Amino acid sequence: MTMDLVACFFEREDAEHVADALDGTLRRGHFQGEDDDEDHPWTVLLPATTDLTVLDGLLTQYEGWLESPAADQPVPEPAPLPSAPKRLKNS
Repeated sequence: MTMDLVACFFEREDAEHVADALDGTLRRGHFQGEDDDEDHPWTVLLPATTDLTVLDGLLTQYEGWLESPAADQPVPEPAPLPSAPKRLKNS
């Protein structure tokens, strides 16, 4: 399974340049709890095969950051609960 990389930038021009340079897709990102559209970052979706050395240089140049792909992954099922209380001491 290939995962896309998500690079984030505060300036649209910076995100557009990175999207053009690395063949990515430009989108408007959202921070949780933010209502003001002006505060949302610009995100660039990049293929998993993107050269990370080049990407790191562009992130440094344009003061961007890489989002963790784990944030988009589904949360695993919790372990099953015990069916009876656990005895701590033998009576």
